[in-house]
Amino acid sequence: MNKINIQYYHSPCGKLILGEYNGQLCLCDWQYREARTTVDNRLTKRLNAIFVEEDSDILQAARQQLTEYFNAERNTFAIPLLMVGTPFQKTVWQALTEIPFGSTTSYLQLAEKIGNKRATRAVANANGANAISIFIPCHRIIGNNGKLVGYAGGLEAKQKLLHIEQQ
Repeated sequence: MNKINIQYYHSPCGKLILGEYNGQLCLCDWQYREARTTVDNRLTKRLNAIFVEEDSDILQAARQQLTEYFNAERNTFAIPLLMVGTPFQKTVWQALTEIPFGSTTSYLQLAEKIGNKRATRAVANANGANAISIFIPCHRIIGNNGKLVGYAGGLEAKQKLLHIEQQ
């Protein structure tokens, strides 16, 4: 059986669970999010793996880079990512990584960016299924009206992340 090494990270916005599989970060998610079981099941099933609480170089680097990010010392990440999802989800998640630090965009704008402006709801669903928060910056998505909308870590965490990036 394959294994996903996991560790925990206490961020200023809440507790994160980090996961690494074969030298790539596959998980950086809010420990207490509503869809925790759904995300975990998707990872373990698709990777045919089990979670093992064990540290690794990638997890150490991810924690270090998160600390730098939260201390406003880093605005890009240099961690290999393993996106585990459907081809459509991966397209959305890749597009999220291209939103510049300190910027926001809407679900509609993201749908247009991937070439399917009618896929706004599907883009929103893919955004919500993101298992690699912060590294894949789904917190940079706001409503078409400019207001903060749903976030796995909660709107307070989203607001804090955006505040860090806009300093």
